[in-house]
Amino acid sequence: MSRNTETVERYLDGFRKGDHEQILSCLTDDIEWTVFGAFHLAGKAAYDAAIEGPGFAGPPRLEVVRMVEQDDTVMAELTGSATRDTGEVMRMSMAEVFRMRDGKICERRAWVIELKENDHR
Repeated sequence: MSRNTETVERYLDGFRKGDHEQILSCLTDDIEWTVFGAFHLAGKAAYDAAIEGPGFAGPPRLEVVRMVEQDDTVMAELTGSATRDTGEVMRMSMAEVFRMRDGKICERRAWVIELKENDHR
C-alpha cells in the first residue's frame, strides 16, 4: 500500500470513529473540501467545524468498495450510512477524490448520493 493510500485509509478510519485529531493529522493546513451540491470550505479550522455535519448524530459508517491511485490522486468509491439527529438512517453511495501533497490530503472532492429505495436509487 502506498503512503498516499495509507493516509486516506487512516483518514477514513478517523471519520468512522469521529476522531477529529486523527482526521486533521491527515490534512494539509490549506485543505479544501467540496461536497458537490452542498458546500465548499478551506482550511483546517473550517474542516474541523464541518466534520459532524448539521442534522447528523454520531460518526458515519463507511465501507470502501474500491480505491485507486494515480500520481498525486487517490479515488475511492464508498457506501455507507449516517444517522440523522431524528434517528432516521440515511444510506448513501459516495465517490471521493483525494488530492495529495507530501503524503497528506490537500483537497477532498466528494459526490454523495442518498439512496432511498435500494442500492441504486
